[in-house]
Formats: sequence, structure tokens, C-alpha cells
Amino acid sequence: LPMTQGREVAISTRRPAEHVCLKDAQLVFVGYGINAPERQWNDFKGQDLRGKILVVLVNEADFEEPALNTFGGKAMTYYGRWTYKYEEAAKQGAAGVLIVHETAPASYGWQTVANSWGVSQFDILRQNAAAERVPMEGWIQRDVAVDLFRRAGLDFDALKVQARSRDFQPVALPGASFSTEFDVATNQVTSHNVIARLPGATHPDETILYTAHWDHIGMGEPDATGDRIFNGAVDNASGTAGLLELARMFGRAPRTERSIVMISFTGEESGLLGSEYYAVNPVYPLAKTVGGFNMDSMNVYGRVTGLGVTGYGQSDFDERLAAAAQPQGRALVPDYENAAGTYYRSDHFPLAKRGVPMAYAGSRGEFRDEPIAAREAARSEYGAKRYHQAADEWSP
Repeated sequence: LPMTQGREVAISTRRPAEHVCLKDAQLVFVGYGINAPERQWNDFKGQDLRGKILVVLVNEADFEEPALNTFGGKAMTYYGRWTYKYEEAAKQGAAGVLIVHETAPASYGWQTVANSWGVSQFDILRQNAAAERVPMEGWIQRDVAVDLFRRAGLDFDALKVQARSRDFQPVALPGASFSTEFDVATNQVTSHNVIARLPGATHPDETILYTAHWDHIGMGEPDATGDRIFNGAVDNASGTAGLLELARMFGRAPRTERSIVMISFTGEESGLLGSEYYAVNPVYPLAKTVGGFNMDSMNVYGRVTGLGVTGYGQSDFDERLAAAAQPQGRALVPDYENAAGTYYRSDHFPLAKRGVPMAYAGSRGEFRDEPIAAREAARSEYGAKRYHQAADEWSP
């Protein structure tokens, strides 16, 4: 069954290798590809998966059946993220991963995947990249996966239902293997996190962070208009602009008690690389970092009545945010986009998982000046036609 890059599959590697060659690697369906001992969940069941290609479902079982509550309901945990699927596959010694793309559980369409995996891939330098990265990371279109399973005498939808159970066992696809071969042009480049600090007046050793990523996708395949420059106006020139305005405001205002540190991170779109690097190599001690606010894809549609909190309940900021929103006539909207795993998809996360309270909030609720239907239509249009596409560009 021939497959074309960007059409049926989207594959790449983040190993620092000059060549990737996989020949007749056995395909094994491993459900959601999760090993979570604290939840009594292991999709691998101790099977030897070394050298095999793992076919994996995106998200978690609870997305399809929230009543299971195995992973806390429909709100995605880190186990549902594509980054986790690749990390766990490397621990299993797999040769590669094909995540089955489905728009609803992924929260974005195939074109977003094709664009993101069709450009240069970046990674931070790792001491043992061979142990931390599988040779091939990839996605496969759902319809192609269904056909592949059918040719192997298997029912994809039936197996997907079985994968919602703790008792699920990996299933090899009879007579099905995967081969690919491609050269890899590798370069070692230096990219920068841009950091500015305004010392505090009374507690300068304590830090409040404000963060936003400055990178986007770069250049990719031309769209229908011939445009191949991915400007990233909303994602995330908007957040970077917000960071600059805050810097301007703090620079003119009386000094705050604690030090203000502004960080514009690099490599967010490649897997939160800049923020992960900072979290491991902090310029200002994390133990003295009291908290922070991350800005990613700001509201560009108009004034709204709510303040949405991504990852509601993950820090003690919620009550403070509600108090700050109240004088503006805005109410806190909890569980903002948690089903899409948004909490794990931006630069606050590497800091939050190391104990730094981080807030990731955005505009939510109804438009003050037009019906909510118009706002939802605008958001849906952005997600379908602009997110991680060349059309994410500024217009007056």
C-alpha cells in the first residue's frame, strides 16, 4: 500500500542521524500507547516491541467514553499528547510510531499535521538522543489506517473500542509491515530565548515570569494561493506583542515588589524546546520564581465577558484571576479547552511540571459587541483554515 508524505502519512525524525532506513518493520496496534502505573493502565503488557512500528490512537480512552473516568474524564492529561506517545515508544525500543489522526480527539485537522511535520524538525541537544527518540515519528490518516487494518483482516473501529479497556492487549497486524527510507540533512544551530528583567523594589531575588513564544512553523509547501510563508500572526505574534506591551507598561510604572522577568521562548512549535531548556537551565532560580503568566494565541476578535483558564485547578492562581477579572465585568470560565489538551501544549507547562505556578488564560464567554455565534464561527474558521497554515497572517 503506497503512501505519500503529507497525504497519507506525515513522518520525520528527530534523531541526529544522516539516514533513516526501516525495512519491513512489523506493525503493531498498541491502543493509546500509554503506560500509567498510577492509573493501573499499561497498553504494552510487557510485550517485546523492539524494532516494531507502533500504531497508536491519539488522546486517551476517556475522550471517547468520558464515563470511564480512567484519566479523569474528557479533559486530556499529558498521556494523550503526541509528544508523550513518541517518548513512551522510545522507552519501549520501537523503531517508529504512526499516530492515527482523527480531527476531534487531536483537536486539529490533517492539514495542520502535514504542515507541521512537512518542515524542518528541531530538537535540543540530548546526551542520549538514540534512547530518547524513536528513529521515525509520524502520523497516518484515519481512513488509510482503516484500510490498512482491513487488509490485515482486522476491524479498526472494533479494536478502537477494545483499546478503552485496561485489559487491552497489543495486536500485531498480520502480514502488514512498514518500510521507509530517507536522508536527513542535520545542522546544529543556536536559537535564543530572549530574556529581560526589571529588578523588584523590595524582593528583587523573587521572580514573576511573563512568557510568550516568538517562533512559528517557518516555510512549507505552498497553499492554494501560492503562499508558503507561515507568519503565525495569532500563533504567536499576538502573544509576543502582548509581552512587549507589558514590558512597556512595567517600564513606565512604579517598581513592583518582586522582579519582573519577560521571556520570549524559541522552539515552542517544535515541542516546547525553549521553555524546556529554560526549565532545566533557569537563569533565575525556580525555587525563587513565585509564579508566571503565559501568553499564546491572544484574543484578536473583540471584547468578551469571560476569562478562560486553561488547566483550571492546576495552580492557586484561579481565585486571584477571578478577583482581577471581576472589576472588568468578566467572569472566570474554568476548564477552558481542556479536552484538547491545551494545558500541555504551550510554554507554561515545562515550568508548571517543575513546581512553578503558571497561569495560562485567555478570552472566553460572549462577545460584548456581537452574538456569541459570530465569535465561535471566527474561532472555528481559524482552527480549520488558519492554525499552523500560511493563512495565519495579519489583516487590517
